[in-house]
Amino acid sequence: MQVQKLIFMLMAQHMERAIAFYRDVIGLELRVNYGGWAELGGEDAVVALHGGGDGEYRTTGLSFTVADVAAACDEVSAGGGRVVRSPQVRDGEGIVLAFLADTEGNGFMLTQHTR
Repeated sequence: MQVQKLIFMLMAQHMERAIAFYRDVIGLELRVNYGGWAELGGEDAVVALHGGGDGEYRTTGLSFTVADVAAACDEVSAGGGRVVRSPQVRDGEGIVLAFLADTEGNGFMLTQHTR
């Protein structure tokens, strides 16, 4: 098998709000927008948004590594997302980890390396 593209899909209740969050707060580039489907990317990764979400919180496995997790949590909150669990040092793992949710209820992690 030869994978041509890796996409991490999230459901969105309100597409324009979700696009604005991942573009303006997370900093991904909007690459495709067909109304009910959007793709935003950074480097070789794509976060795709699909209409039809219900706004309820759900874990996704999506994770972003940032330089300053506390500052990034503040940016997410200011951008309409929410901090589900504040940054915590993970002893033995060399990271600080926070759990957040986007404007559509999709849970994601922010990680800062401490080593």
